Amino acid sequence: MSNPIFSLKDAALRLNGNAGPVEILHDITLEVMAGESIGLIGPSGSGKSSLLMIMGGLEQATGGSVHAMGQDLTAMNEDALARFRRDRMGIVFQSFHLIPTMTALENVATPLELAGHEDAFTRAEKALEAVGLGARASHYPAQMSGGEQQRVALARATAPRPAILLADEPTGNLDSTNGEAIMNLLFDLRDQHGSTLVLVTHSDALAARCSRVITLRDGRVA
Repeated sequence: MSNPIFSLKDAALRLNGNAGPVEILHDITLEVMAGESIGLIGPSGSGKSSLLMIMGGLEQATGGSVHAMGQDLTAMNEDALARFRRDRMGIVFQSFHLIPTMTALENVATPLELAGHEDAFTRAEKALEAVGLGARASHYPAQMSGGEQQRVALARATAPRPAILLADEPTGNLDSTNGEAIMNLLFDLRDQHGSTLVLVTHSDALAARCSRVITLRDGRVA
């Protein structure tokens, strides 16, 4: 039997708020196997995005353990986590997070350059073509619609061909037509690269396309 891509054991997250410590996640234990597509669902404030953040090493669990591809994320410092994400993960956020002073091509090429790929711009061009934006490579984010910006963000996340693809409400800021287009692209790109996909969504239609759905309530797996 293959080893899990993700293995969480009693993972917890406590953050310090103005009124003192806030317990965000409680004793999360789960495994995700290679090639799975996981939908994280639940009401607002249930901890979905926080769980995705600790799986991506963007927040460090304050209790328990989080392993990704056999690596203990809770034992890594910020630099090690950044390298791990660069080499193994693609992350898509609801709010795109594109660099406004860079063209679409430069936005996609930058993480490839940082990873040392000499063909960064060639790969970035192909990634933009794969999301239907080959003709928009020289445009800046402000010159694009929300749907186009999310396509650029998808191209940026998938161009390095990551083993792990994390998506936090990838269709949340889009209308239904653009949302469906991004949803189709997300799964097509996942299939092309053989990535393991974990996504946070409020969309029942998007969750239904996943191979497994995990529901969170009050920071716990329901």
